Formats: sequence, C-alpha cells, structure tokens
Amino acid sequence: MPGTVRRTLPEGSFADIDWARPWFAQHEARGRRWQQAALAGYARYLDELNADARAAQQFTGRGQRLAFIAQDDLPEGAAYEAHIAATGCVPTRHNLHDFFNALAWFAFPRIKAALNARQAAAIDVFGVGPTRGGVRDALTLFDENAVLFASADPVLTQALRDFDWRALFVEGRLAWETPDGETAGTTAAVTHGPARCEVHVFGHALLEKLIAPYTACTAHAWVIDVPPAYFAWPRAQRNTYLDETVSATLAADAHLNGRSFSPLPVLGIPGWWAPNEDPSFYTDTTVFRPGRRAR
Repeated sequence: MPGTVRRTLPEGSFADIDWARPWFAQHEARGRRWQQAALAGYARYLDELNADARAAQQFTGRGQRLAFIAQDDLPEGAAYEAHIAATGCVPTRHNLHDFFNALAWFAFPRIKAALNARQAAAIDVFGVGPTRGGVRDALTLFDENAVLFASADPVLTQALRDFDWRALFVEGRLAWETPDGETAGTTAAVTHGPARCEVHVFGHALLEKLIAPYTACTAHAWVIDVPPAYFAWPRAQRNTYLDETVSATLAADAHLNGRSFSPLPVLGIPGWWAPNEDPSFYTDTTVFRPGRRAR
C-alpha cells in the first residue's frame, strides 16, 4: 500500500491538459478530478488515485488489489512490472506520463492486467536485461503507444493495414465516429448512417505526446473486429467489449510482435483535427507514408 511521499515533482504540466481535445474525451470525467488533485500536490494526488482504486476493486496481473505508491517506494532493484504483479502497487511519479498510465488502469483494467501479467511472466523467465525480447517489446509498444481501432467494416480495416490513407480517411470519412457520438461530417440537417469504426487512445506515452499535438504523431493501431451492432451500444458496453476481447487476445497470442500493429497517424482521424478536413492534408508522404502496400 502507499508509503511516504518523499519528494514532489514539478506540477505545471498538469495545467496543460486541454480536455476539449477528442483524444482525452474518454478520460475527462475522472481526469479533471485527478488533475485538480495533482495541482494540489503529490500526496493529495496519490490519495485521489487510491480512493478510486479502493472503490473500483480492480486487480493487477496476478490478482493483487490495485493501488498506487510513490515512485520512491519501489524497492531498490525491484522490476517495475514484477512489483506491480506481486503486490498490486503501481509506482507513480507526479508527472503526466504516469497520470495517463493510471487513467488507463481505470479505462481498460483487463487490458492493463493482461499486459502486466505477460510482462511479469517474461521477467520470471528471462529476468531484467538490456534486451527485452520481441514479446516484451510488443507489450511495451502496446502499453505506451497503442490505439484501439474498432471496426465493423472489413474494407476500412484492410485500408488501414494497406496504408491506403485515401480509402481510410477521405473516401471512408463518414464511417468514423467521433467522441461526441456522431460520424465525422454529420450536420444537424444531414446524417450519414451509423458509424463503422472508431479509435480509443490507449497508450499513456501517446496521450502525453498529444498534450502538444503534431502532424507526424503516429500510433500503433491494434485492430478489433466488432459486430455492426457495436456502434448502437452504450459507451460503457463498448468499452467492456473492447476490454474483454483485447485482454483475452493479449493473454493468448504466442506470436505477439511489432508486426501485430498497424501505423496510424493520429491527427488524420476524421473529426479529431480541423486541418484534415481538407483532403490535401493526407498528401504529405512524410506522415502518410505508402508503407508496406507499395512494397
């Protein structure tokens, strides 16, 4: 459980979160409260995280109750993921990186537990060395930089995998759901049918980067095929479906590696960045690269 908070890290960056940005929408309700606690101080911040952890009764990779401790309370020589799996305690610094990591534990708790379980299992076998190995590298990519690409349209899914940005973002524009529950391009007078794909930002390092978004910011997209009815479900039901489906896959995938993901330039997502309303936005091949499709 949490121990003594020995030092306080700079707080100013917490004030830089713009909750109007669509990539933060999934975390806004809890995040605003945590943000105020973080601005009040490190101890107050950890108290807020632990109050939520006690209320949620969530667990880490080996069934330990989730809690948050100061980074300095991680025992010397202990591996981060192994410590979380064994004790349930997540070492947490007073910074944006760990702020978004903590939020991910509440947004997708099963996925976080599955990642932690596999990391801890790999450490048990191989220890902590200078090289993580392919599976641990892929787990880290997921944890730090993944987005969940939920799609009920095989054409859009193939466009993502083929680097066919025009099919995905221009021709398929009206298939994308935005955080407000509308399809991109929907107006009050005209609707274009139900959405067929959406993205959730999972990676906490990616969310930290998106504090100051830039065009080349690229995620590792993890594809989840969902039934068409998915887009009629309430948000909580969708999140539970993604959490259960992805965590089960992560636990069972013996061939997990960097090729398990597809690159996705985040600011290309329709409805997420005003400049991409102009189709010419997608002609910048330094960002929207031809990739494997051309080869």
